[in-house]
Amino acid sequence: MMYKKTKQKIKELMNEGIFSGVSFSFISEDKSEDHTWGNAQILPTVEPLERPLLFDVASLTKVICTTTVVLQLIETGVLKVDVPVHKYYPAIADQRLTIRHLLTHTSDIQSYIENRDSLTKEALRLAYLQVRSGENLGEKVAYTDTGTILLGFMLEELFDNVLIEIFKERVLEPLDMTASVFLPSNSSQIVPTENHPTRGVIRGQTHDPKAFVLAEHAGNAGLFTNLTDLKKFTEMYLNDGKYMENRLLEKTTIELLLTDQTPNKRGQRSIGWDLKKDATGHPLLFHTGYTGTFLLIDPIQKNAFIFLSNRIHPVDNRAQYIEKRDELIQLYLYEKRTNKDESLSF
Repeated sequence: MMYKKTKQKIKELMNEGIFSGVSFSFISEDKSEDHTWGNAQILPTVEPLERPLLFDVASLTKVICTTTVVLQLIETGVLKVDVPVHKYYPAIADQRLTIRHLLTHTSDIQSYIENRDSLTKEALRLAYLQVRSGENLGEKVAYTDTGTILLGFMLEELFDNVLIEIFKERVLEPLDMTASVFLPSNSSQIVPTENHPTRGVIRGQTHDPKAFVLAEHAGNAGLFTNLTDLKKFTEMYLNDGKYMENRLLEKTTIELLLTDQTPNKRGQRSIGWDLKKDATGHPLLFHTGYTGTFLLIDPIQKNAFIFLSNRIHPVDNRAQYIEKRDELIQLYLYEKRTNKDESLSF
């Protein structure tokens, strides 16, 4: 049994109502331990959470899909990380923004769009193409969806294809993520999210309002997946960029991701990923999804923590959840260090 205290904490959080259902995995080298607990839905009726059900993983879409494809193109020389995106996609008005700016969240983008959620798909796309970077370009980390939205448009231009088809071809299919979908047709297979004031209980539709409008063109959110498929993506990172016989990323790329990639090297962000450190200062790759999900991957020591919850169903208590989530991660990192120390003792 792995991470006993972390499991106990997860159960406590579920019992407190921080989330009503959770599916998670601890991976340690060649071993893994998986659990699925609680309810997928409590409104309008109670439905138990079952492992095959798909979660709206929100911004995990950024690292699973958009970041992976961009990194593949950097590896093959199609893209250069410090070249303005305008060179690859001239429709973007700002000629200063680079791929590094967008994927390290150092773009200082002024991304307010009036009446954003009521715009049509095309009107929203045109509005995003006009956003501009600010005076802190390259200096300040400020997390925004706009970077991966713009990069998604760029990828469609480069591949001459719809974004979700690019993601299927270059990420989901090579990883055999056969359960994962965009724009699902069967809502009964989806874990519900928020009881929204105008949309009602959201089930089978993307929760993020921007990705909901942009649909098949959204690079910031929109992936629906489950623990089984996320373990395949994570296994690729733990296996130096390979899954089975398919290489998605080079080992050297993953090694580079473990270092600060912000322009001034002081932002604690990598290309697409957030950077965390364990108790020994050892680097880890981290990313969250607004809906109550996160990935924490240690490609060097071959450990990972995959966490999927329905924390915004039916009510979005974001501040409370973030506080509890951060406590949970610290407990996991403590146990990870303790387990390593015990394994080294004689």
